[in-house]
Amino acid sequence: MNIHFIQHESFEAPGAYLNWANERNYTSTFSKVYENNPLPESVDFIDVLIILGGPQDPATTKNECPHFDAQAEIALIQKAINSGKAVVGACLGAQLIGESFGATFGNSPEKEIGVFPIQLTENGIKDDKINDFGEIISVGHWHNDMPGLTENAQILATSKGCPRQIVKYSDLVYGFQCHMEFTPEVIDLMIETDREFLINNTEHQFVQTPDKIKSFDFKEMNEKLYTFLDKLVEAYQTTHY
Repeated sequence: MNIHFIQHESFEAPGAYLNWANERNYTSTFSKVYENNPLPESVDFIDVLIILGGPQDPATTKNECPHFDAQAEIALIQKAINSGKAVVGACLGAQLIGESFGATFGNSPEKEIGVFPIQLTENGIKDDKINDFGEIISVGHWHNDMPGLTENAQILATSKGCPRQIVKYSDLVYGFQCHMEFTPEVIDLMIETDREFLINNTEHQFVQTPDKIKSFDFKEMNEKLYTFLDKLVEAYQTTHY
């Protein structure tokens, strides 16, 4: 089982996604685009494609961020989906998945940074890959935007600040606007990039202070993500092996 990561920035690290892959003894490969690694030309070696987050959005141009090529990533995601691969997006990654289906990303009603609960929708409670999350679970957030919706997409979870937290695009393709992969190590990296804003924020109701964010125990959230990923791999294997 090979897990391929697209990583946009050093501080948007894979966290629990990579820990899960290592604990299962899966092979992990990377396109670290911030180091100018190329995207794969083929998806034949990929079983699960995981597109991580970043400060960019799908409309960010190469002039604005030379190492980020949204259209190239969208083309790779489309290739993976059309080849029957399992595909998961976190934050920016979720928005790029939506774009790969022709669904334009949008601005979230609220900026969310920190740890806040998400609530499963009726579709979420019925979904066999995330129903172990429980109806309400506290998870990480670090975003301004949210993924677009296709006609057939299902919203599986929402929050008070954002109506599209988990989106199912197909049986093997899921977008997570939230960050269930956060670990203490990743949180330290994220805080360093936004520390001044977090300390001085007085405008956004869903933005927490560094100390508040760091006080959260991420283990349960990570374990729920592991359960989802295990079920996703099982579903993938039934179609490929």
